[in-house]
Amino acid sequence: MSSSVAAGRQLAQRVVIHQIAVTLLLALICLLSGPKASAGALVGGMSMLLGGLAAAVVMFTGGVPGGAGWLMRLLLGTALKWSLVVVGLYLAIATWKLPAPAVLAGAALAAAAFLLAARQWNRGRTA
Repeated sequence: MSSSVAAGRQLAQRVVIHQIAVTLLLALICLLSGPKASAGALVGGMSMLLGGLAAAVVMFTGGVPGGAGWLMRLLLGTALKWSLVVVGLYLAIATWKLPAPAVLAGAALAAAAFLLAARQWNRGRTA
């Protein structure tokens, strides 16, 4: 197995842990505003998490491809991720009538958790 594939899988696992922690913490904080706000934060964060998991599955399953194969996996994974995020946010806000600020805050903080996890992972690998 390529070491870059193994490193990508490790980063994906770290991102999942960070996103779950941040989403649950925000949902607890939003519980002060009510159960709908808490559910909105949870759905927003989980839609970002599920999108990221789907992208990771597309990118890191099935052997080590060449350069064009990596690019296709990257593009397909990214398209799948953002499609799931948009559908999740739409369902939360338009269909389930959850508070939009809480939903968007959940998604934004889950996205920020990705950046935090990647930065910590990169710092640990270069030091």
